[in-house]
Amino acid sequence: MGTAAASVAQVTATDAALALVAELVRQHGPVMFHQSGGCCDGSAPMCFPAGDFIVGDHDRLLGHVGDAPFYISGPQFEYWKHTQLIIDVVHGRGGMFSLEGPTGRRFLTRSRLFTDDEFAALQADGRV
Repeated sequence: MGTAAASVAQVTATDAALALVAELVRQHGPVMFHQSGGCCDGSAPMCFPAGDFIVGDHDRLLGHVGDAPFYISGPQFEYWKHTQLIIDVVHGRGGMFSLEGPTGRRFLTRSRLFTDDEFAALQADGRV
């Protein structure tokens, strides 16, 4: 991986999200994320006990939120490949299948467009 692309995170998280991930890991053990593409839970990032969600052939590992791997479906990635996903936490009911549901908080995906230089570095590294 080139140094320029290595410094470009495709997914990152706020301190609040990292704190909630740590809380969930203490309760459930290792966890993983999958960025939902719609249906029942909108476009919420879903948090599962590691191994409880079967990653498909077209799912892509974008990076990690804390130590938790963060996957996105191939078609969803095509829509969002120009953006950095920023995982945050807000008060409210989360997805019914996501681990944070009972906490009164939910994960939320925010995003920002990559700069031209960031996107070129990701392209050069084969990550988009």
